[in-house]
Amino acid sequence: MHPMRIVYLFIAFVCLSVCNLQAQTLEQAKNFYQKGQYEKAKPTFRRFVKSQPGNGNYNLWYGVCCLQTGQAEAAVGYLETAVKKRITGGQYYLAQAYEQTYRFEEAVTCLEAYIAELVKRKRSTDQAEKLLEKSKNGLRMLRGVEEVCIIDSVVVDKNRFLDAYRISRESGSLFMYNDFFQQKKEDEATVYETELGNRIYYGEQGETDGKFNVYTCNKMQGEWGKGRPLPSLINDSVNANYPYVMTDGITIYYASDGPQSMGGYDIFVTRYNMNNDSYLAPDNVGMPFNSPANDYMYVIDEYHELGWFASDRFQPEGKVCVYIFVPNVSKRVYDYETTDNKKLRRLALIQSIQETWEDASIVNEARLRLQEVRTAKAPVKRTYDFEFVIDDAHTYYQWNEFRSPQAKTLFRTYLQTEKQLEEQQSKLQELRTQYIRSSKAERARLAPAILDLEKHVEQLSTDIRRTATRVRNTEINSFK
Repeated sequence: MHPMRIVYLFIAFVCLSVCNLQAQTLEQAKNFYQKGQYEKAKPTFRRFVKSQPGNGNYNLWYGVCCLQTGQAEAAVGYLETAVKKRITGGQYYLAQAYEQTYRFEEAVTCLEAYIAELVKRKRSTDQAEKLLEKSKNGLRMLRGVEEVCIIDSVVVDKNRFLDAYRISRESGSLFMYNDFFQQKKEDEATVYETELGNRIYYGEQGETDGKFNVYTCNKMQGEWGKGRPLPSLINDSVNANYPYVMTDGITIYYASDGPQSMGGYDIFVTRYNMNNDSYLAPDNVGMPFNSPANDYMYVIDEYHELGWFASDRFQPEGKVCVYIFVPNVSKRVYDYETTDNKKLRRLALIQSIQETWEDASIVNEARLRLQEVRTAKAPVKRTYDFEFVIDDAHTYYQWNEFRSPQAKTLFRTYLQTEKQLEEQQSKLQELRTQYIRSSKAERARLAPAILDLEKHVEQLSTDIRRTATRVRNTEINSFK
């Protein structure tokens, strides 16, 4: 055989092999489409819609392929054509494209018309109703986009994303779960440790249900106690993770993918109510911090006046973008009525951080602070045995600070009682959770045990307060 003929045959074979990796006929493309293999179906549908731009089905199929492969903006025009041609299912996919591109008002209008049509045809509206509620929630958030100055962003590996957070010693410390607990789990969780190193907040995955919950744990006499889940108000969602506590010890930020989330993880904030030992109802922090992607690990360093949060919006698998911003003293939002709608959507999506730079002096000053933080040596971690306030002028952190042996002995009793209280509070929380999920008969059985434990917890709390007063008075008398 002639050598050139062999070459031509080889080239033809290679071309045929490559072409077979993607759909070549309409039927092959439709088969890939039905299997959810949109990337394979997409090139063929693109070819067909270009040849017949008025064909409603081609517009639907190609638009859905764009939508399902991360090109929602490109999908809109094709899906609009499909809807105009009254192609079945077009309205739902178009509403999805509108929702993903933050055109929430159009999504709501589209879905309401679609739901009305489903009702007429006596079809289920559940799926459309869920998307309608999500779109309405998105519209509410878009009407309250926070006016925040984002000074920098950095794309990092997701498994080491905390390396981009350089917070002050006074703001506490951040760790990846495996680093802190010296484990090798596949948990994508983090740990926040207070400045004094005597308390941690962390996300942990349940062994039975696989759901992440936020826990807290105290260090007593140099050892970490048993982790206690935060109340169901926080942990009732599908997953709760990535906690951070402000220096006030009251305000906690965390991420959840529950029903109030835009999609994936959203950042929420709640505050501890000391009056009744509970947390306030969590609030979604809104846009631009949250998006249909995963948004989490919201941290504010009050000493450097800088904030961080992570998001995988616009990012490939395994990568995350960490945004650095200037925290507002009080929340300011863009005026929904007067701000250009396209600009507002860009700001909400954070398509360009430069567009948030309205005051050059704020940006420059914040960038100088950020540069100082990045070039500063990692602070030496201070370790304490405990933290106990004696009076306005004295706070003890180590045993050798006690002057009175009697006060020192009383303080040991105080710590032991505190540990008992923490254990009993943990048991009480478990019983209350069990009570909520139990049948009527089971609740009747659990109720007396809960009441007894509540009385015991109340008595321990009283004992702790009394012992603390005795410690302080005994130690203060030794000053004289």
